[in-house]
Amino acid sequence: MSTQSVSATEARRVATGGAHAKAILLGEHAVVYGAPALALPLPALNCRATISRSERARPGPLRLRRTVTAPVPRGLAEETEEDAPEEFRLLLDAFARRAGLRGTPSLEVLLHSGIPAARGLGSSAANARALVHALDSLFATGLGERDVFELVQVSERSAHGLASGIDALTTGSTGPVLLAEGRRSTPPVGTGFQVVVADSGSGCGTRKAVTMLRGAFARDPGHRARFVERSAALTRAALGDLADGRLTALGRRLTAAHELLAGLGLTTERTDTLAGAALGAGALGAKMSGGGLGGCVLALTATPQEAEAVAGALSRGHGARTWTAPVAKGAGHDGF
Repeated sequence: MSTQSVSATEARRVATGGAHAKAILLGEHAVVYGAPALALPLPALNCRATISRSERARPGPLRLRRTVTAPVPRGLAEETEEDAPEEFRLLLDAFARRAGLRGTPSLEVLLHSGIPAARGLGSSAANARALVHALDSLFATGLGERDVFELVQVSERSAHGLASGIDALTTGSTGPVLLAEGRRSTPPVGTGFQVVVADSGSGCGTRKAVTMLRGAFARDPGHRARFVERSAALTRAALGDLADGRLTALGRRLTAAHELLAGLGLTTERTDTLAGAALGAGALGAKMSGGGLGGCVLALTATPQEAEAVAGALSRGHGARTWTAPVAKGAGHDGF
């Protein structure tokens, strides 16, 4: 990106930026300890940030209005106005330094999101990415993809404590993302398939799950080593299945990963039930996705018709909101 200083008079008055949700196919939690992880973009769930320069005399550089299009808890207004959270303020400070701005600008942000929070769908990373793109447009800074990633990570580390980068990457990708040994790539996909995402209806922040595991692993380092090794083995095997189009085998890896995460206390009765119901409706594999302790379940199917049957069973039989994401056949390539 350009390091030329940008003055207030050179900046645009209003700008927007967008991003979308993600779902972890394999490797959640283990990825922060160095194991590989594989994630998918969910373009049907997206968010948009609209930024304008503030003329109001008030303390603080950033004011946030938030609207949520997904169903919200009973009694919670669909639009709220608040001071921006700490992770956004840190992101803005980092952007101002990187862009060479003279001081931190006062801005108004309208964040419109259709991504349910605390469901393992990357809502915090998507919101941060949308904000970065809007800032880049507002100040014409010409950020590269690595710049965007690093700024989103500023927000993610503040929000979650540990942040592998998989969310920051996948919320801006158009295909599957593999994060392995600190490197991003797009793995080859030998045949197309469908992933059904089912919302359990509850969840908790990723930080809570990460902190819970950190404490458990500190008490038993051997448990951590076994978990990371098993998760890495499942992900590596799944990458071979993915490349060769072996969907039945890939589905078995997902179900085995669910059992592995259940052994850590990360699944709930509800997510276990949804995973079992998906398998009963014909899914090739099913697992919890993301931080756990609620959140979402993923189910793998080979065809759109099978995906529709699984989604119908989960929505009609268990009252779960569902979304379907197609994954297309394609060659792999390295990232930045």
